[in-house]
Amino acid sequence: MAEITRAATAAALSVALVLPLAGAATATTERTTATTSSATTAVPADVLHLPRPTGPLPVGRKTMHLTDRSRTDPWVPTADGRELMVTLHYPAARAGDGRTARYSTVEEARLLVEGQGIDGNVPPEELSATRSHGRVGARPAKGKYPLVVLSPGFSVSRYTLTNLAEDLASRGYVVASLDHAYESYGISVPGGRTLTCVACTALEADEMKGAVVTATRADDVSYVLDRLTGDDPVWRHAGIIDRRRVGMAGHSIGGASAATAMAGDRRVDAGINMDGSFWEDLPAEGLGGRPFMMLGTDDEVHRPGGIDTTWDRMWPTLDGWKRWLTVAGAEHFTFSDGPLITQHFGLPQPPLPAQRAVALTRTYVAAFFDDHLKGKPQPVLSGPTAAHPEVKFHNP
Repeated sequence: MAEITRAATAAALSVALVLPLAGAATATTERTTATTSSATTAVPADVLHLPRPTGPLPVGRKTMHLTDRSRTDPWVPTADGRELMVTLHYPAARAGDGRTARYSTVEEARLLVEGQGIDGNVPPEELSATRSHGRVGARPAKGKYPLVVLSPGFSVSRYTLTNLAEDLASRGYVVASLDHAYESYGISVPGGRTLTCVACTALEADEMKGAVVTATRADDVSYVLDRLTGDDPVWRHAGIIDRRRVGMAGHSIGGASAATAMAGDRRVDAGINMDGSFWEDLPAEGLGGRPFMMLGTDDEVHRPGGIDTTWDRMWPTLDGWKRWLTVAGAEHFTFSDGPLITQHFGLPQPPLPAQRAVALTRTYVAAFFDDHLKGKPQPVLSGPTAAHPEVKFHNP
C-alpha cells in the first residue's frame, strides 16, 4: 500500500486518516455495478494466502448488511439511514465446515488500488481472490465468547483487518469487523451497489472535521452492539456472544474511534488504538477505569514527544490499566493486512518484515484482550521481552 505523507504540518490528519486524500476527490456517492458479485469471477492461480490463524479453533464467517434508520448519515443526509457492512468471524464447531470466503469483491479491490495509486501493480481480481480462512455458514462452536469490534482506517475497508479478525476468532472471540458507509474507497452493499468515499472529499475540502468520523463510528459501534447483544439479535447464533465482555480495536482513525466509543458506551470494556491520532479528548472522568492500549510506530510520530501530539495529550486522561507501545521498523499499515499485500505484489517494504508484523500485531492485540476480557494475565504486557525486541514500552 502507498506510504502516507507524514510531513509535520499535516501529521495529525495523515496519520489518522491513512490516505492521500487528493485521489478521492472525484469519488461518486454510490454506483451500481455488476462486478460487485464475486461468485462469477475466476480465481487467479497465484494468489496471496493470509497466514493461518494461531489459535486452536476453526473459524466461521458471516456477513451482514445493517441499516440504522434512526440516524441521518453525516456524509449523505439523503441516504436511507446509516448503512453498515459487518463481517463476523467466530469460533466454529469443526474444521472444513462451509466454503472459504473471498477476501473482497472485485469492485472493492479495484477502488482500493485505484485510490491508493497502486492499480498498476496490484490486479484487483488477484487482490479480491486472496485466500482467507473463515468458512461461510460454519456451525458455531458451543460456549460463550467475548466480542471484539474492529474498525478499519479511513478510506480502507474492513477486509484489511482480516488476518487479525481470523486470528482472534481462532483464539475464542467473536469478532465484528465494520465498514462504515461512505468512509472507504468502496463498500459493496446488497442490490449491486457500491458506496464510495464521500467523506474523503468532505475532509479534504475541510467541510467536516475528523471528530465527525470518530463520533459517527462510535454511534455505529453502539448500534451494532444493540443488534448483536440486544433482546432481538440480528444474528441467529448471537447466543454464543458474552455480552458482558466486549472490546474494540481499530487501525488509524478506527483506533481513535475505539476511545470515543468507550467514552460514550459503557458496554465497551477495553480498547486498542493502532497507530491513529485522537480526534476527540476524553471526558474529565476518563474511561471510568477501563483499560486502553496505544500500539504504534516507533518513530518521530508516535514516540513520547512525537509529531502526533494527541498521544501525549491523551495519555494522562487514560485512568485505568494502560500501555503505550511502539514497534521498531513498523509503518502505518503494519497493523493491518497491508504488509502482506505489499510483499505479495512486490511493492516497497518497510524494515519490519511482513510475517513479523503480523505476528507482533496478533500477539499484543490477543494478549490485551486475553488479559482484560478473559481475565488471563499476560506477561508479555508487563514489559520488554527478549522474544519481542521490536516492541518498546513507554510510560508503563
